[in-house]
Amino acid sequence: MDARDRLIDEIDAEMQATARWTGRRHLAPRVRAALLAVRREAFVPAASRAEAYENHPLRIGHGQTISQPFIVALMTDLLDPDPDHIVLEVGTGSGYQAAVLAKLVRHVYSVECIPALSTQAATALADEGIDNVKLKVGDGAVGWPEHAPYDGIIVTAAGPRIPPALVAQLRPGGRMVIPVGYQHEPQTLMLVEKDSEGAVHTREVLSVSFVKLTGG
Repeated sequence: MDARDRLIDEIDAEMQATARWTGRRHLAPRVRAALLAVRREAFVPAASRAEAYENHPLRIGHGQTISQPFIVALMTDLLDPDPDHIVLEVGTGSGYQAAVLAKLVRHVYSVECIPALSTQAATALADEGIDNVKLKVGDGAVGWPEHAPYDGIIVTAAGPRIPPALVAQLRPGGRMVIPVGYQHEPQTLMLVEKDSEGAVHTREVLSVSFVKLTGG
């Protein structure tokens, strides 16, 4: 069994251990396949590549991290991605989450506030042959309205509230997965669903720890 398979086994165990809170005992088969298909070592600094398949966050510079693989897996699974979906990611970081999403949906639009990270992510995605992700440097809290509405929105940094601009850019029937809370204080992973009539419903999923969502 290689490192990637061992990591998936660890993620499976965490999915089962947290199922009473998340409502998800197992990863969807498509999400599992995407995690196995993406080389996480391509999205971490060279000095950390030996830890690429360890189930914990890794520093990527500029005060940012690449999320724990279990959290990437859970957030992706909660999004219920479909092959025809258009997804917005807020917080490109290393590009790993975008790469996983790219295996599952038609197109990913990803916003990063740190230009150097966006540039590094673009290089990593191109090197891995991923061509259905478009990147932009900007304030993720205001989203990317030019390409809205989105079938799914995934936010990889925490703010004190759910940004109204992101809710507005979510398509009826769509889902957003977002951590809410202050850095270094308790945070909660939230699932936001907009029903077919445009009403918004939220559910607390799990306690988490993310870096700060900057901007509005």
